[in-house]
Amino acid sequence: MKKVILVMAGLLLLFATTGFAAEKAAEKPKSKAPTYYVCACGNDCDCNRISTKPGKCKCKKKMEKMHLLGIEGDSASFCECKSGCDCTINKDDPTKCGCGKPVRKVSIKGKYVCSCGPDCACGKISDKPGKCGCGKELKKVE
Repeated sequence: MKKVILVMAGLLLLFATTGFAAEKAAEKPKSKAPTYYVCACGNDCDCNRISTKPGKCKCKKKMEKMHLLGIEGDSASFCECKSGCDCTINKDDPTKCGCGKPVRKVSIKGKYVCSCGPDCACGKISDKPGKCGCGKELKKVE
C-alpha cells in the first residue's frame, strides 16, 4: 500500500512540474525570425561574418546571436532582439528594430540565399549552394 501511495505521489509531482514548465514556456513568445551569429563590431566594420554557431570575427570580437529581419539586394538586416520582440524593422525609423535596438546591416555578397522571393520567411543564408527549408534552390548573391 505504501508503494502505491509513493508511486501516485511521484506521478502527481511529475505531472504538476511538467504542467508548470509548459505554462512558463508558453509565456515567452518566440520570434519566428531565423537566428544567426553575426559580428557585432558595428555597421562601419567590414567583417560581414555570419554563422549558425557562436565564434569570433576577423576583428577578434565575439559574434552575437541576432535575428534576421530581412534580405534586400546584397545586404541582410539583423537585430539583437530578446524574447518578446516582434523582430521587424521599425516603421518610423528603419535603422532600428521593433524593440528599439539598432539594425545591423551585413553584406552577403558571395553567399547563398533562398530563392523563394521577398515574402519568403525561410531566411536561409549559406556559404555553400544547396536547398532552402522550403525546398527551393539557394541562389548566389552577386
